[in-house]
Amino acid sequence: MALFDPAALNPGVARREVFGWAMYDFANSGYTTVVLTAVFNAYFVGVVAGGADWGTLAWTLTLGLSNALVMLATPLLGAWADGRAAKKAVLMATTLGCVAATAALAGVGGGDLWLAVAAIVISNFCYAVGEQMTSAFLPELARREALGRVSGWGWSLGYCGGMLTLGLSLGYVIWAQGQGLPATHFVPVTMLITSAVYALASVATFVLLKERAVPQLVTVGSATGEAWRRLQRTWHEARRYEDFRWLMACAVAYQAGISVVIALAAIYAEEVLGFKQTQTMMLIFLVNIASAIGAFSFGYWQDRIGHKRALAFTLWGWVLMTVLAVAATTPGLFWVAAVLAGLCMGSSQSAGRALAGLFAPADRLAEFYGLWTFAVRASAIVGPITYGLVTWASGGNHRLAIASTGLFFLAGLVLLRRIDVARGQTAAIAALSVSKK
Repeated sequence: MALFDPAALNPGVARREVFGWAMYDFANSGYTTVVLTAVFNAYFVGVVAGGADWGTLAWTLTLGLSNALVMLATPLLGAWADGRAAKKAVLMATTLGCVAATAALAGVGGGDLWLAVAAIVISNFCYAVGEQMTSAFLPELARREALGRVSGWGWSLGYCGGMLTLGLSLGYVIWAQGQGLPATHFVPVTMLITSAVYALASVATFVLLKERAVPQLVTVGSATGEAWRRLQRTWHEARRYEDFRWLMACAVAYQAGISVVIALAAIYAEEVLGFKQTQTMMLIFLVNIASAIGAFSFGYWQDRIGHKRALAFTLWGWVLMTVLAVAATTPGLFWVAAVLAGLCMGSSQSAGRALAGLFAPADRLAEFYGLWTFAVRASAIVGPITYGLVTWASGGNHRLAIASTGLFFLAGLVLLRRIDVARGQTAAIAALSVSKK
């Protein structure tokens, strides 16, 4: 059970390269942890929107716009990156974009709505494309029978990165509050901390990770045209990839619920249970600890019992978490729900990423992970906007909104039953054999 066990890796893959790949999860997790989950979301509603009734809906619509752009771009970007062997180049460009846009959030104060919206749309777009590209490296690094544990290595190290960024931010916030400084001072500083950790930690990825794909095209124009043709071929051949399609539908459902937790947990804690900024950050810190433990240990168990059964187990955990969150009237029970959410979060996301790798033909990894990202980002529109609409229509009833989130996890369980893992793997292998003829 050694970390980065060479037996889990493909021939020619060194442990240091897997470390470099996993360090990207370490680098970018601070963005979701601090910007989307613990700090800036509540700041957006309470300070940027001035606590207006439309604040939560405005936040979810901002994320929805960014994710809609991701849905439009990532399938084409994936096909283009495969044709040009440019996964690493795209990863570097989007990393720079996310780091710069996150740093721009440091300039957002009360009433700066459009600056906040623009910076979130750009940073979240770049983050999502980076996730697509780094995920596409997974099947190149790990043996098929070890995708779960290697994916878990990345997710668990990622949550450690999230804890580091959040811990540094929390330390500064506690100091600033002790000095009597307002949120308009310390929240911008946490944005600079987040962008700095992202930039520095990702250096290991670009130094150690190799681009193994071979360019299939020469010019940018031909690469773009071929990308469209490859994407159209995938849709036309969708019947061959039936299980990948069911996996995407399942992901839209359960990831919608996860997106609610990521984007709105801090808002729920502060609006319903009266958490203060430091309490919320400590809560998210605990969630990251649980997520790291869940992602790492669950990856090994997942490879033993099967990805489908493992994913089903975590979805039932999410259903229980929703029940506990709705029932919580005191911070204690909500802390229990948060720990359960952490354990399920790393596990379910790791399991989904591994299944997508099993169903993707080896010569079209970025393309298929582009489709996977399409599904995940569709969920990131559906989930938070549903939550925002429910709170808006119900006059701010966050309990009703979080209760509706449980339906997404139940839908995921229903759709998961349609997936046949062996059939999906066979289709991916057969597609690769055809492409080589």
